[in-house]
Amino acid sequence: MRDTVFRQEHPEIAEFAFDEKVAAVFADMLKRSVPGYGTIISLIAVLAKKYAQPNTVIYDLGCSLGAVSLSIANNVENKILGYDISEPMVEKAKKLVLESEKNEQISLFCEDITKINFQSASFVVLNLTLQFINPEERAAFLKKIQNSLVKNGVLILTEKIESTASTNDFFTDIYYDFKRANGYNELEISQKRSALENVLISESEEVHIKRLKNCGFTKVERWFQALNFRSYIAWK
Repeated sequence: MRDTVFRQEHPEIAEFAFDEKVAAVFADMLKRSVPGYGTIISLIAVLAKKYAQPNTVIYDLGCSLGAVSLSIANNVENKILGYDISEPMVEKAKKLVLESEKNEQISLFCEDITKINFQSASFVVLNLTLQFINPEERAAFLKKIQNSLVKNGVLILTEKIESTASTNDFFTDIYYDFKRANGYNELEISQKRSALENVLISESEEVHIKRLKNCGFTKVERWFQALNFRSYIAWK
């Protein structure tokens, strides 16, 4: 379904929420709003095949419609646990998983990911998720993930990055050109930016890498970048 959530002018812009209206168009929203999104999803599955270990689970945290879980399930046999705080997202994801016939391998839950008790894992994915968690809670949450990982386990972290002052305008300008090229008009771009202002809180690459290392990850590498969207792999 085509994303027209912000097509009509709203006198007062409410904070962005992953409600039923957004869940219905989320796949289209991601495709038209996140450069390289399809490549990220397919390559995460490739990384899972390389790093997932036997007798451990895989976590898809902030799973939304289950795209990461479904992609990984095509490459490995590990049990995949997906969590999201949005009930509309999880309900729609469950239907997609059932249609894919991967429901024996993928289990989805509507829960706050910062409060779950982790099982022994070798591969954890935070794909465009950490940026929606309170910055003050991020370090403790990442440490909890690090503690759950077995030796040589990895975390995949994809985020919209706050660039340096010298490059931020460049990335921002090109990003909005990307959205225009995908059919979003100026009103949609402006209203969505306002809705996300206090919901999606981005940080610099330096902050992300330093925090991951402070949480006990021994090595962090950036493996993907498209404009201000970047993905990292962190090893325990």
